[in-house]
Amino acid sequence: MANERSEFLGTALRAALLAGDCILRNLGHISRDDIDIKQASDFVTRVDREAEDLIINTIKKSFPDHKILAEETLREESKDHYRWIIDPLDGTTNYIHQYPMFSVSIALEYEGQIILGLVYDPLRNEIFTAEKNRGAFLNGRSISVSKATIMNECLIATGFPFKNKEHLDNYLILFKKIITRVSDLRRAGSAALDLAHLACGRLDGFFELGLKPWDIAAGSILVQEAGGIITDFSGATDYLTTCNIVAAAPSIQIEILNEVRSVFSGIIDR
Repeated sequence: MANERSEFLGTALRAALLAGDCILRNLGHISRDDIDIKQASDFVTRVDREAEDLIINTIKKSFPDHKILAEETLREESKDHYRWIIDPLDGTTNYIHQYPMFSVSIALEYEGQIILGLVYDPLRNEIFTAEKNRGAFLNGRSISVSKATIMNECLIATGFPFKNKEHLDNYLILFKKIITRVSDLRRAGSAALDLAHLACGRLDGFFELGLKPWDIAAGSILVQEAGGIITDFSGATDYLTTCNIVAAAPSIQIEILNEVRSVFSGIIDR
């Protein structure tokens, strides 16, 4: 099993590096003709698709029988065996604008449980990895979540509900409730990187609603293996289905969750 897990991680790393090279090579060279609109405020570029093809082809060479759930091209829904969950370019809007916050996110699921996660920041050459029960790492060095215990000293990340504008009024209520209790809030535009930064202690907590499994699958195991706590908005662990997430250092996760519940209880995660 140890050798098998190492082969999984090696494959994920090869795939991520190929995708990252494609992303960097094309940075600053995206034209309007390279961009499609999936829905309002939700874009996909030629680079998203090219990077995703590189990842899928790399995985299929090593594991041809594994299923794939990828943002842009391939949606194999079966959870019966191994399934890779892929976001080839998390932070596409940032990438289009050359705003330096985007990443490659690759996770491996086995019978419904995430057992491996990799988030790659190609601009900073930072590779965050985690395997179930083996800890979390940044460029091979062990990492852990912050030891934060006091909310007003915490730096918290979030994401705006640009795809779920029906929840915007409630989100703004929650934003006000939380920002008055913490040191500050950040919105960087890549949930995968937010979770990676939480796992290594740069952030103390993160909450967002209306994500997708490929946004959070890899980051979720990074946070857990780094000692953090992650739930959906109800406090359950069904975040890969609801795609609403509260993740934080252990001492403050419940405090953020309680604020989320005070606003969204009975509205989502029902």
